[in-house]
Amino acid sequence: MKELVIGLDMGTTSVKAIIFDLDGNLVEEAEKMITSYYPQSDWVEQDPNEIELQSLAAIKDVVAKANVHEDELLGLGISCAMHSLICIDEHFSPLSQMLIWADGRSSDQANKLNKTIGKDIYMKTGTPIHPMSPLLKLLWMKETDYQAYRNATYFMSMKEYLLQKWFGKRVIDYSMASASGLMNIDKLEWDKEVLEIAGIKENQLSKIVPPTEVLTNIREDVAKEMGISKTMPFVIGAADGQLANLGNGAISPGEVAVSVGTSGAIRQFTKCAPINEKQETFTYAFTDDTSIIGGATNNGGIALQWLKDLLEFDGSHDDFLKGVENVEVGADGILFLPYVNGERAPLWNQKARGNFFGLSINHKKEHLARAVLEGITFNLYQIGKSLEEVAGKPEKISVNGGLSKSPVWVQIMADVFGKEIHLSNTHHNAAWGAAWTAMVGMGIVESFEAIKKNIPSGKVIQPNIENHQRYTEVYEKYEKITRDLSVYFT
Repeated sequence: MKELVIGLDMGTTSVKAIIFDLDGNLVEEAEKMITSYYPQSDWVEQDPNEIELQSLAAIKDVVAKANVHEDELLGLGISCAMHSLICIDEHFSPLSQMLIWADGRSSDQANKLNKTIGKDIYMKTGTPIHPMSPLLKLLWMKETDYQAYRNATYFMSMKEYLLQKWFGKRVIDYSMASASGLMNIDKLEWDKEVLEIAGIKENQLSKIVPPTEVLTNIREDVAKEMGISKTMPFVIGAADGQLANLGNGAISPGEVAVSVGTSGAIRQFTKCAPINEKQETFTYAFTDDTSIIGGATNNGGIALQWLKDLLEFDGSHDDFLKGVENVEVGADGILFLPYVNGERAPLWNQKARGNFFGLSINHKKEHLARAVLEGITFNLYQIGKSLEEVAGKPEKISVNGGLSKSPVWVQIMADVFGKEIHLSNTHHNAAWGAAWTAMVGMGIVESFEAIKKNIPSGKVIQPNIENHQRYTEVYEKYEKITRDLSVYFT
């Protein structure tokens, strides 16, 4: 009989359900898209009921496609995008849409807090003062007398909402709680002073539990719809960033993981919870004695999609990038500041805006496309320099996410960093990290670290040292322009 495990990955643009064997080999996958809504400038919302239904449908589809018996499925682990917030009534129904990480409505609150007690809060929570944070979303709701906030009995992330609907349990893992900006990272408990600032009480939030927390006895109708056993264990898992690192095997000192999908991030696991005094990186808990540090950017593949839409290019991304590999390093003099969607690290300024610098009449589509790819990479490199101050220089860099499917971008990544880039042979690292966490929680495997033996090997991309030397010069100009222009992002 087969032994299989499911990873459920609830991202920004889609929900994915992946079935793996115990060695991390992909057996089957299913994906359901998620709609984002933009009711006002800087507002970005999603429908939590749609995401819950799409999650159910993804699991149903992947189980059916794999044609497996319910006894062959050992369990399921959950990965979820961070920083979501839903106002919930006493009957556990949403009073609001879900505000996601990209929602920037609380920029004014973030600016005010940063000028007063923002650093004190950051040093306690490890979460930068930025509109992505549920703390800032709550503060906006409080100060604008938001009706759903006034009437809410509970406040939840997407994962909490799904677990409440399926299991009737109100729990949140360390990493999702940590990324809310409301948890004291040293004590692993809700911080009373921060809750007071947000205007909420501890009983409005869920119980904080480890990522290995096991839930059983899912609602019978949900289990039947999915085609699984009612007693199949669900393990709460963690946030997508932590699990992407885990699924990459980047869990030891010096091992850095870069994820670039719609957004992007560069992260490294560490013991305890070191905090960056300059407030340039985040520190989010994973287990009771490990954290992940790093920085997230709002502008990964979304910046490339923006350019593609702007130029009204109807073909595939591969077609759009044709010819980019023939453009010289530095995009023939163009520098691109990739802040088209505001920015988190390294600026932590939602009012940041994108810029092309150095345009000439001779530049064409492929020059702009290469400049965007380089700008995305320079931004990650800049975040990585901040990460080094806390964690030291990287010894190994693993890359995953949708943009890693582009050979030209991966080579740019290797050349900018001047390091080998280790690619996974799957783009489902967060889902595999969730599945492995489920196996740790169920006692099937002995530790998180043991995953290193169960990572299917992928390609290793070598840097072009000559290009790296040229990129070092180009980056110096990029970093100076970023610093000079950032004062105007107000």
